[in-house]
Amino acid sequence: MSHLTEPCARGSARAAGAVVSQTPKRAQRRVLAGTVLGSSLAFIDSSAVNLTLPVIQQRLGGDLASAQWIMNAYSLMLSALVLSGGAAADRYGRKRVFIVGVAVFTAASLACALAPSLPVLIAARAVQGIGAALMTPASLALLGATFEEKGRGQAVGIWAGAGGLMSALGPVLGGWLTDTVSWRAVFVINLPIAAVAVWLVAAGARESRGTRSGPVDWAGAAAVTAGLALITWGLTDAPRKGFADPLVIAALVLGLAGLAAFVLIERRAENPMTPLKLFRSVSFSGLNGLTLLLYAAFGGALFLLPFQLIRAHHYPPAAAGAALLPLSVGLAVLSPLAGRLASRFGARALLTAGPTLVGVGFALLAWRAGDGGYWSGVFPGLAVLALGMGVAVAPLTDAVLGAVPGEFEGAASGINNATARVAGLLAVALVGFVLGAADPPAVAAGYRVAMIVAAVGSVAAGLVGWLTVRPLAKG
Repeated sequence: MSHLTEPCARGSARAAGAVVSQTPKRAQRRVLAGTVLGSSLAFIDSSAVNLTLPVIQQRLGGDLASAQWIMNAYSLMLSALVLSGGAAADRYGRKRVFIVGVAVFTAASLACALAPSLPVLIAARAVQGIGAALMTPASLALLGATFEEKGRGQAVGIWAGAGGLMSALGPVLGGWLTDTVSWRAVFVINLPIAAVAVWLVAAGARESRGTRSGPVDWAGAAAVTAGLALITWGLTDAPRKGFADPLVIAALVLGLAGLAAFVLIERRAENPMTPLKLFRSVSFSGLNGLTLLLYAAFGGALFLLPFQLIRAHHYPPAAAGAALLPLSVGLAVLSPLAGRLASRFGARALLTAGPTLVGVGFALLAWRAGDGGYWSGVFPGLAVLALGMGVAVAPLTDAVLGAVPGEFEGAASGINNATARVAGLLAVALVGFVLGAADPPAVAAGYRVAMIVAAVGSVAAGLVGWLTVRPLAKG
């Protein structure tokens, strides 16, 4: 998910409300700059680390599963805890939780940079995910609490645009640092950025809390974290051990039991992190199904793209990072235009056309998988991918917010964000079924299969959009 800005970011900020009124303009600018820098840590880190995975694997050793866990340890904690992180910000203070999240993320980044082995690196990446789960929703809540309604949309637009820019720079920066310094420098660069972000927010933000009282749903967070962790472990090890292996079977069964326990907890919780009654809406359920399919295809395929470019086609890391720029730039340019198109043609049309175009892009990448030339083998598919995702992302936000009553916009946007993250998590866990090993021949063959699977999943997402999305209306 490294090349996408947050889905439904606007809803998360709007749900916080302008509880701090008359914030001085200078303080508002500081909060905006601080939250942009803090959130950019996650955007830069995710996209840069994804690009350097083949190099990290070569330097520290390990098999494909190790490379998967470098990404999934981070994604797991972020996916499972981001809703609780938002609730913690409302309960304990948005400013406090943001600063704590940045501090945790920064300490973990230093541990990543100094990691002597893959297990230490993977553990540090998990702690990074915890920090990101605190600071990302808190940054949006800070914007909602600092800016009044008139300026909030512009502030969130700047936040999202900066996130897209940082995602675009991440692969190039990560590749350049890996080529000229070391892969460890990708993590070290987080330290000065974090220091400035904390200073700006500490100086500019007033403390604020949400209006809802009651405890944070930590029991639900623990259950979903355990369930997703076990399922991810089982899916990651299944290609090597087989589904008949007792440990794989046990992990998958216990993981499903953990998710079932999560559903039961949410039904009874005083302040559930996932209000299950929202899924009574056919549109809301369908939109989350669309998100799951589309972001799984996107995340799994793009996990493999750096391996294809670096291992199979022998691109230098910096060149491989630059190769992804059209995707990020296209998304940044097209998303605002798609929002205006949705108001004219309706979200249903764009949420059908967008994922279908994404499927065409993946099909082009599969067709040209054996061509190492950038302009003939990579760029055409990425260009169509950018067009499709650019068409889909903005209408998806509006459709999700339009599918629920106004008082549930914050929960709906958070659920859709978490769905996108879980989709990427599970997709990367499943990569082993089409790759098998990380040597160049396996990468080339597995990459083509993965692109075909991603194309099918994306077209299926478009079909779900056509069948379930209704005209935007509250209720």
